[in-house]
Amino acid sequence: MATIEIIYFSGYGHTAKQAEAVLEGAQRAGDARLWAIPEDGVISDEAWAALDAADAIVFGGPTYMGGAPWQFKRFADESSKRWFTRDWADKISGGFTNSASAVGDKGETLNYFRVLAGQHGMIWVSLNQAPANALANGPQDRNWAGGSAGAMAISPADAPAEEAPRAGDLESARDYGERLARFAQARQRLAA
Repeated sequence: MATIEIIYFSGYGHTAKQAEAVLEGAQRAGDARLWAIPEDGVISDEAWAALDAADAIVFGGPTYMGGAPWQFKRFADESSKRWFTRDWADKISGGFTNSASAVGDKGETLNYFRVLAGQHGMIWVSLNQAPANALANGPQDRNWAGGSAGAMAISPADAPAEEAPRAGDLESARDYGERLARFAQARQRLAA
């Protein structure tokens, strides 16, 4: 089975809930684990080793002030050691983000993750879900935020993590996790 490592930062618990949904989906088709980036942004040697050995790496974090939080940026900067040696080249990659607003510049965070993956020579996998943009659609529907690069979620600013992200966003995240795992499996077969 392909291994999928999900590395993320969550400030208030909403993105952690989204990460768990990505994990659930990835476990449908692969061997997946979560790695939470701590408040100081420094991940363990065990996490680095798992990322280095993975078939797929999924990046996640909330969108703060139009971008990824500094804790994720610290992790990304420290990944430059892998960039020098091309350790992550040709791994499958993807990303997810969450913010309180419907738009909230989430696309900027997903683009940051996508550029990080590109710098490492990774293969980015899109969401591949049509937007839920009809009059009848709402937060209960998959891809209500209308993203394409990765999974997006909306968690109202006053909602506790138990109440947000909502069901549709979590279903999008599960589907995306499974899609990433299937791509990792296919990539693994090609490399054999």
